[in-house]
Amino acid sequence: MSDLIRWFDNRRSPIEMIERLFEGDVAASGIRVEQLVEGTTLVVRAELPGIDPEKDVEITLGDGFLEIKAERQEKTEQKDKGSYRSEFRYGSFVRRLPLPDTVQRDDVSASYKDGVLEVRAPIPERVQPSSAHKIPITRE
Repeated sequence: MSDLIRWFDNRRSPIEMIERLFEGDVAASGIRVEQLVEGTTLVVRAELPGIDPEKDVEITLGDGFLEIKAERQEKTEQKDKGSYRSEFRYGSFVRRLPLPDTVQRDDVSASYKDGVLEVRAPIPERVQPSSAHKIPITRE
């Protein structure tokens, strides 16, 4: 049986088929993220639906980077008279993003709500170099 025929298996609902179509794009690209600056805070939002953030997600800060690792495991079982169907999906995803040098590790926080992981990292303002100041030379 060809992969295309297997993909269009008539036991799948139309919704499952649509989800499966878009699933490949997400798996190929890793974790989808949105990165923006709100005032003096770097905000990174990552789409991670259907996971337990306490067990399945690891956030690491390194020298100049933020790394988000996630693992998804899902299993469904369907028992009918005279038939049994079991299906599982799993995968690991990782996304590594550059961080400004001024981010203080102790100030970084993360939260998870409605399938979206949000990491907030305050960015201290860089010390602005003072304007040039002429130093007079004295003769001795």
